[in-house]
Amino acid sequence: MPLTNTVSVPPVCALLPSASCPKAAFMPYILLEAHLPGVTGLLEYRKDTGAPLRELTQLLLRGPSTLTEAERELIAAVVSHRNECVYCTTSHTAAANAYLEDPETAESAKRDPGSAPLGDKMKALLTIAARVQESGKSVTQEVIDRAKKAGATDRELHDTVMIAALFSFYNRYVDGLGTIAPTDPAYYRDLAERLKTTGYYRAEDSYDHLKKFGYGGSGD
Repeated sequence: MPLTNTVSVPPVCALLPSASCPKAAFMPYILLEAHLPGVTGLLEYRKDTGAPLRELTQLLLRGPSTLTEAERELIAAVVSHRNECVYCTTSHTAAANAYLEDPETAESAKRDPGSAPLGDKMKALLTIAARVQESGKSVTQEVIDRAKKAGATDRELHDTVMIAALFSFYNRYVDGLGTIAPTDPAYYRDLAERLKTTGYYRAEDSYDHLKKFGYGGSGD
């Protein structure tokens, strides 16, 4: 089922080191499959480590929770934005938008969680996520108490910190190996639809459907 044009994708090219160099202008530092950008190429490179990472991400972002899928995608987007990871920020902003159908919510949350059009509990949880992105030690009793006062449970606090920590890892994984961040908004619309409908499990076609985007070569 194709994704409708109502899902908003942030302007990727403006975030790249050079907007005049689209697609595969930047080469990964290791040899990856040419049609697999971002974390997908890395998870496919080592399927033995990729499989448990996919399972953990699926559990945290799509498993049973009192936090909605949109709220959990917002945590991923906010943390990735603060880590300046173009691929992860654009991917999870698009995924959040697919649930929210309101692009301004994610954009506002990335700019300043405290002023986003969200409830007090989610604002407090995003503040905690932002503190985790800085350092685990930046999370204080004060911000925890504020979240609890707004109605956050211990489980929600735990999962917020864990999602924030997981995506700080992903951001460094993706950028530390110089993976490609596509500039074509259609890629992120396609990804958002897949994340919404099938989650974080490995694609059954081994990602052959991504070959249509033509990202180019890999490093060696």
